[in-house]
Amino acid sequence: MSTFLDLLYDEAPRADYDALVTSLVAAGADPEATRRECDVALRLRDLVARQRAREAELSALYETAHDLTALRDVDAVLSAIVRRARQLLKADMTYLSLNDVDADSGEGASYMKVTDGALTAEFERLRLPLGTGLLGLVAQTGAPYFTADYQSDERFEHRGYIDEAVDGERIRAILGVPLLVEGRFIGALLATHRTVRPFPPEEVSLLTSFAAHAAVALENARLFADLDDAARRIGEQAAAVDRAAAAHDRLTALVLRGSPLEEVVEVLGEVLGHPVTVRDREGRRLAGPEPTSVAEEVPVVAGSERLGSLVLLADGAGHGERALDPAERRILERGAVVVALVLLFARSEEATEARLGGALLADLLRARPDRGELGRLRARAVRQGAELDGPCVLAVAEVEGVEVDVAARAASRAARATGGLAGTHDGRVVMVVRSDEPPAATGHALARAVASAGGRATVGVVAGPPDVLADGLSSAYAEAARCADVLTVLGRVGEVSDPVGLGVARLVLGGSGPDALADFVEEVLGPVLAWDERRGSALRETVEAWFAAGGSSTGAATRLHVHPHTVTQRLGRVDELLGPGWREPARALDVQLALRVVALRGVR
Repeated sequence: MSTFLDLLYDEAPRADYDALVTSLVAAGADPEATRRECDVALRLRDLVARQRAREAELSALYETAHDLTALRDVDAVLSAIVRRARQLLKADMTYLSLNDVDADSGEGASYMKVTDGALTAEFERLRLPLGTGLLGLVAQTGAPYFTADYQSDERFEHRGYIDEAVDGERIRAILGVPLLVEGRFIGALLATHRTVRPFPPEEVSLLTSFAAHAAVALENARLFADLDDAARRIGEQAAAVDRAAAAHDRLTALVLRGSPLEEVVEVLGEVLGHPVTVRDREGRRLAGPEPTSVAEEVPVVAGSERLGSLVLLADGAGHGERALDPAERRILERGAVVVALVLLFARSEEATEARLGGALLADLLRARPDRGELGRLRARAVRQGAELDGPCVLAVAEVEGVEVDVAARAASRAARATGGLAGTHDGRVVMVVRSDEPPAATGHALARAVASAGGRATVGVVAGPPDVLADGLSSAYAEAARCADVLTVLGRVGEVSDPVGLGVARLVLGGSGPDALADFVEEVLGPVLAWDERRGSALRETVEAWFAAGGSSTGAATRLHVHPHTVTQRLGRVDELLGPGWREPARALDVQLALRVVALRGVR
């Protein structure tokens, strides 16, 4: 009988997975476990499919970038861009339009420069007056725009001959993205379907990337034309192009190698002869030196989303005293495109890793796994680089000021750096890491990660079970979540605490009952009770007598009928077990309450 692995290897359709589940259950397999295995296999299948799609997108973008570095025929490059865009978006037709002035009417219009998949010659010769159709909206906003159904969309101006040409192509859905050169709109790249459908964000971003490459090709064409017209400057311009092309080659090579942002920034600084810095949308430094004096700053964008900015520093190199020459400006602008690609790739990788880590974390937050599932959990942890053997700490955060998913990605980066996991659960951000430090240290690390994403976290932390993979995290999660809830109720938003730090407030606000009381006694008085049980000593009775005597060692000695020196020695041992702060008012209340609970339970 086939296995889910066989189906994955054969790239079987979804129906085969359901059929295998039915067969296995009929053969006596556990229905719930079988369905879980099926769900894991389906998630893997989806992940592989997404990875293949992403590889295809990257390959097409890399090929386009390579064509631009060896530019010989602009029309051929633009045709390749349109063809590849159609293939990747699975569009029925793609076309690239440019703007010019009609020789007869003197009016501005958009004309079809390159098409792929057109059915009629009329459409390939179509000219649209500026301001009409979907192109008009793209030109006005300078941003991507789409319609799920052109015929019924009244947001833009319809003209009879344009609608007839569109009908001749049987076009329904249209996506258009702008071609921008130095912030100036020169045309658009469009993809169409002959069925009614929306365009998801990833398709918009992909077509926008192709449009950026098309704009670079057109800009290079204009540059070569200018060189032909201005013979006296041909040497200077040729050197500028060579320099820009060399920079583009180096930057493209970095993208192909998957180089980190720091290396891209370093190469840009070498090419421009001066340091550059990358900032995020909030102005925080992502890579490069800390900005002191800014000479130039260009936006880093992907589609309509601003990812940050690329900053050329002025101090020490004279860039602040003169304008950038054309070559330097093109290098800086191309650098911004490369930086955008690197940031998008990094975000995509982080999202994938966060989903995988989140899925593993979600399984750990369920009930304890059975023996068969435990082996799979350990294998998944190894594949994801999670080191959860040994003492671990679980932190749960209530987040405000930023979306939970964004905060979770920041937490995932911090967790991976120490071999841990992070994700979301019940609307909270959860992180588990291996740590020999006090739990609060992990809580503060999670709070810093959330702060780096622009948010604020209220964090509850607890020490994890001895074997995280075998024991699961459901109990630890419940305890840490209660800590976060109590902090919120107390108005201590933005703080970090473990159960010991909450003391009696945890019992009053975080739930009660035998389990909660037992946990409270163990956390507050556990080491003393364990010492008495092992050694038959009377530390607990000594602490009770000391409190009853108003904190007097002599009074406690009288109550216990022992020498005061004996009381002093015993209290010194308690200091070692509980820490000297147990006598302070805040902790003293917790200790007295724990002693009272022990007394009421009849512990001797």
